[in-house]
Amino acid sequence: MKKNISLFVILFLVFIPILAGCDNSTKVSKNPITLTLWHNYGGQLKDTMDNMIDEFNDTVGAEKGIIINVTSISGSATLHEKLTMAANDEPGAPPLPDITTAYPKTALILAEKGMLADLNQQFSEKELSAYIPEFLDEGRLEGDHLYVFPTAKSTEVLFLNRTLFDRFSQDTGAKIEDLGTFEGIIKTASLYYDWTDKQTPNITNDGKVFFMPDSLFNFTLIGCQQLGVDFIRNGAVNFTSPQYSKVWECYYKPAVLGQAAIFNGYATDLAKTGDIICSTGSTAGVSFFSPTVTYADNTSEPIELDILPYPVFEGRKKAAIQRGAGMSVIKSTKEKEYAAGIFLKWFTSPENNLRFVSSTGYLPVTEEAFGEIMSQEIKNTSDKRIKKLLQTSRLMQKEYDFYIPPLFEGIDQLQKQYEGQLKETAAQSRKSYTKLLPSSDPATAYEIVSNGKYSDFIKMFSK
Repeated sequence: MKKNISLFVILFLVFIPILAGCDNSTKVSKNPITLTLWHNYGGQLKDTMDNMIDEFNDTVGAEKGIIINVTSISGSATLHEKLTMAANDEPGAPPLPDITTAYPKTALILAEKGMLADLNQQFSEKELSAYIPEFLDEGRLEGDHLYVFPTAKSTEVLFLNRTLFDRFSQDTGAKIEDLGTFEGIIKTASLYYDWTDKQTPNITNDGKVFFMPDSLFNFTLIGCQQLGVDFIRNGAVNFTSPQYSKVWECYYKPAVLGQAAIFNGYATDLAKTGDIICSTGSTAGVSFFSPTVTYADNTSEPIELDILPYPVFEGRKKAAIQRGAGMSVIKSTKEKEYAAGIFLKWFTSPENNLRFVSSTGYLPVTEEAFGEIMSQEIKNTSDKRIKKLLQTSRLMQKEYDFYIPPLFEGIDQLQKQYEGQLKETAAQSRKSYTKLLPSSDPATAYEIVSNGKYSDFIKMFSK
């Protein structure tokens, strides 16, 4: 009997390590696995990223035998260029990392060459159900393959210089509630132009600009979505719908009248000097708004920045754009891909993910992070801007549809062409309009300069 027990114990001890080694899907090699990482989180995010990677390496990484080693930190454009060079095996291209931050347009280049791991293999359906569905959908390329995992997203909101707006409101009765719709913004922009024009009675028609969409392309994409049509169809601009003309005029007319900005930089540049007081832009741009405004006469004053939900056309659906990169895993060995999955699960767990994004203007990627965890973050943060941003983001996550921009070859060139031509058309009309003002009333002058411009714009763009 004792011999049988001894034999059983020996066999048990022999077979335990063999059985353990058969399950490659749930074990990491006993030898530490080092994963190289490229990312584009510079500036204030770099310290946060460094601290989180150190924390992972010291805790879960140490337990599982995984080491994350950052080998490149680049801006988005540089990172895209390096990844594209590596994908095309160009001379001088660096070897690809194991994990990289990537926008879907970059990931698609790698995916088409079979270089990305499908992250569906590292997450169960239950695990994936914890994430915001639209955020996951943006990373699904070439069918249902999950090639870009959401780590930090952004949307667009309305930024408002509340200090100047309150001053303007006190004199005119303008209501902040009107800024919830594009129609209300246009009405308020006209009122603001007249108010600022009257401040210099000896100079006529020198009212100030009120509003600027940071991206005219996104403004058009979302405006059309809110009105129920697609701005882009089959890789081309859809000019045929009456809904598009409504969106086009929503920018063109106030721009010609001097109420909306025609500018090739970012809205934050004009906000610093008080040349605009209202703009739509990415939540990730919150840190670029200056806490003070410096005017042309070199005087300055501190301002309060308000952050409101993205405007909606009256009576239409609440929709806003979805932006931001995620992380992609380069196809390699099962062990490395599994180890990368462990890191992504840790990095995007609600507490860690909110800690990463909360001070930056990015949005967390799980349903839970938008819930009680975010409520606590709102209570605990002392930064008024971040508090307002989190409150607005939470509201939009509940009430808005997040729209995934179209992805196809040439989308960047199309966006650049569209924005450049629309600004040029508006600028030419604005110049003609101001020349007519000394001899014509504003309504007549606008009618003259705008006549035929919409059809001319479409013809020019279609050439």
